[in-house]
Amino acid sequence: MYGSIRHQIRIARSADDVWALAGDPTKLHTWFPGIVDCTVDGTTRVITTGAGLPMPEQILQCDATQRRFQYRITAPIFRDHRGTIDVIELGPDECLVVYSTDCDPRTMALVIGGGSAGALAELKRQMEQEQH
Repeated sequence: MYGSIRHQIRIARSADDVWALAGDPTKLHTWFPGIVDCTVDGTTRVITTGAGLPMPEQILQCDATQRRFQYRITAPIFRDHRGTIDVIELGPDECLVVYSTDCDPRTMALVIGGGSAGALAELKRQMEQEQH
């Protein structure tokens, strides 16, 4: 049985500006707490946690037109996983960022969901602070 978690946050910044950071697979560690590094080689991304644990991922989609980034953690602790980040334009200087996680085992959705909520808060802080 899959676990599914979704968090969203409004950011007072243009969708294009937010997408430039949130949609860049090489910059995840700059706004996702607990991730200290990431490297990308083709469609493979390896994130490194604060504990030094490397987690391999497969990039499924990086669509600048839809502003959608999807990935799948391929580490053996997951039977299946899909993470999706959508940046939705609400106006010229406001957007909604939705981060959803679906995974098996379902308990891991709670772990990742907690992290993604913190990541959205940090993304908002960085994007809104830059404007002032």
